[in-house]
Amino acid sequence: MQVHQTSFTLLTTGRGPVTLTARVAEILRDSGIHTGLCHVFCQHTSASLLITENADPSVLRDLEGHLTRTVPDGDPRYAHDQEGPDDMSAHIRSILTGSGLTVPIRQGRLALGTWQGLFLWEHRSRGHARTLVVTCFGAAASQRSD
Repeated sequence: MQVHQTSFTLLTTGRGPVTLTARVAEILRDSGIHTGLCHVFCQHTSASLLITENADPSVLRDLEGHLTRTVPDGDPRYAHDQEGPDDMSAHIRSILTGSGLTVPIRQGRLALGTWQGLFLWEHRSRGHARTLVVTCFGAAASQRSD
């Protein structure tokens, strides 16, 4: 088994999704792994990762709208507001949506469905530098048994 791990920093421009699919696919290509798993981890508590629709941008707008209604900024019930009214809501959104994703690797590619894409979701109102760790593990093309 082979393991390849790398990290990179992504600059966000504020609340909303940033596509990761091409960047993670490039890291996978560089790994030389043909069959296995690719794990992506976000090292932050106010941003998250998701796999969702990659063709129709209205899906991402609807998801943001849902979370805005469900987890509003500045709720007076939140005690944690040291960094502003979007502080605690960003932490809650991150917990609800998750900090890690695992995608199968098949024939050297991410085995995503036709309409699926990988996204980092910034939950803070202003932009931040977000560090992601990508770990690909499995068999290289020369080791495969299929």
